[in-house]
Amino acid sequence: MHVIAVDIGGTKLAVATVRDDGAVLERHDTPTQAHSDAATLWSTLTALIDRLEHATNPAAIGCGCGGPMTHGGETVSPLNITAWRDFPLRAHLAEHSGLPTFVDNDAKALALGEGRFGAARDVDNFIGMVVSTGIGGGIVLDGRLLDGTNGNAGHVGHIIVEPDGRSCECGARGCVEAEASGTAIAAITGRPAAEADDTARARCGTLVGRAIANVATLLDLQLAVVAGSVALGYGDTFFTAAQREIDARCGLGYARSTRVVRAGLGADGPIVGAACVALRAIQADDHGS
Repeated sequence: MHVIAVDIGGTKLAVATVRDDGAVLERHDTPTQAHSDAATLWSTLTALIDRLEHATNPAAIGCGCGGPMTHGGETVSPLNITAWRDFPLRAHLAEHSGLPTFVDNDAKALALGEGRFGAARDVDNFIGMVVSTGIGGGIVLDGRLLDGTNGNAGHVGHIIVEPDGRSCECGARGCVEAEASGTAIAAITGRPAAEADDTARARCGTLVGRAIANVATLLDLQLAVVAGSVALGYGDTFFTAAQREIDARCGLGYARSTRVVRAGLGADGPIVGAACVALRAIQADDHGS
């Protein structure tokens, strides 16, 4: 069995055909035209989906998209994609494909993928994070991905790590996304995030580690799996700083062993995670029938 996976991020759109063992059979990417109009962005995405040549009789479509969103991705309003506000993503995907369609937050999708195939395999309690253009998260507790009232549980990017810090698109100040995302680093340093010096890279890791420490202490988690172009691109500088901050901030005994690790699926994490949104739904349907 295979599914079509769609990953919608602030930097790029990606689609793939993914088998139920996590193997990516075919993949296509294109830059996200985040400031174009909604129809143009949608046309770009459907053209990308239509390029898939190995999508013969797929079982479903799974999609991970930046949030916030309403439950099931019926409408999405990604903070880093200004073209879409209250965009009816799930219905549009279903109409275009004629397939059962399932949408969730992209970082929650990553957590599903890492729990099923990656660095959190067989782990019942962890947070999955994406540190890229923006910052997001998904939380698995007692073996179950948390959804929350509207499907937005785990939005760790809007934990405040610098009180009275930089303004965030969400309306607050000092959110980790406003301080440590690729967008924020570019704004602070005046050059692309990929060109940041070691000081900026270490600060990014420190602030992400601070957010992880808060979540780990609150929810009794001992593992954070982090993906995304910024975190993975900054490598040891990022992960060493993040772990140091976790160690400094987790004072209670149960949280002191919290670890932060690289996502096991690497660059394929978001697209495999999107596939897992569909695979989870199919599995739930099978169990319910």
